Amino acid sequence: MTARHHEQRLGEGARYLLRRLAQAVFVVAGVVVLTFLVMRIVPGDPAVAYAGPKASASQLAETRRQLGLDRPLAEQLWNYVTALARGDWGISLHTHQGVLHDLSKAFPASLELVGAAMVLAVVLGLPLGLVAARFQRRPLDLGVRLSSMLAVSVPVFWLALVAQNVFATMLGWLPVAGEYDSGLDYSSPLHVFTNITAVDALITGNWPILGSTLSHLLLPALVVAAYPIGVVAQMTRAALIEESAQEHTKLERALGFSQRQVLTRFSLRPALNPVLALLALVFAFSLVNTFLVESIFDWPGLGRYAADAIRSSDTPAIGGVTTLVALTYVLANLVVDLVQSVIDPRVRRS
Repeated sequence: MTARHHEQRLGEGARYLLRRLAQAVFVVAGVVVLTFLVMRIVPGDPAVAYAGPKASASQLAETRRQLGLDRPLAEQLWNYVTALARGDWGISLHTHQGVLHDLSKAFPASLELVGAAMVLAVVLGLPLGLVAARFQRRPLDLGVRLSSMLAVSVPVFWLALVAQNVFATMLGWLPVAGEYDSGLDYSSPLHVFTNITAVDALITGNWPILGSTLSHLLLPALVVAAYPIGVVAQMTRAALIEESAQEHTKLERALGFSQRQVLTRFSLRPALNPVLALLALVFAFSLVNTFLVESIFDWPGLGRYAADAIRSSDTPAIGGVTTLVALTYVLANLVVDLVQSVIDPRVRRS
């Protein structure tokens, strides 16, 4: 590779990174503005929710002044955006704590659950898609496709209830709910560093809580992973079949490579591009889709926090959850785009 060619690749990479960063900033800005507008048009008075229904008129007026609700709408929007940039996401009307503080406690638990589900989606979905493509139009392929369609179609709350009833209540194989056995807080107290219980237990060597957390995590993670596994398996199969129809695969077969070798050595890497792009969408979808699962399994994540915020008309908390999910989605897409550009340099020129 010549120095000029190397500089050209670096230039393409830098331009691609700047373009994706600009797009990410634009998307986040749009979500922030829309979130603010929705917060202002939903029914209910935030001042009443914060001060209480028995507050006097003077107390409500003072609360509106403290919350900045007496300012013009444009000024409120500017104050909201600049406060977000400073890390001030407002005060929860329900907990009377900073929204960002509340989210720092709730988000890691959801990230733990969704992260485990995404690992299962990759570990199970990719091989299933590969097997389906390898045995295309055979019974094994049909079985994978039907299973994937079923996993994608079944409502997650119904699957959660069935799994909880069968594997926890009837068979007793797994815990029915919770993040870990609460009795361990006394016998094996956990030192918190990341607020991700499994990680904290692992880095501190708290094996009782680690074992309890993994046993409590398995069932809800499998429920959340059902949809991603089905989607990843279907996309992997379709991408591999499409890639196997390209001209270069004919040459590879003519050179004596078997169908399995063509799929795994030559077709899999370029076929990963659409799968990786899909993973970012599935990750964001699963982060929201897990709210119902968290409620059913009593998992202390964003789902519980969002449900409490909705019940109490806590608009700052609802806005905080919406903004956090949007930021996570944009970041996940950005990471996937960068990984794609490394796997396939053609992405940088698109």
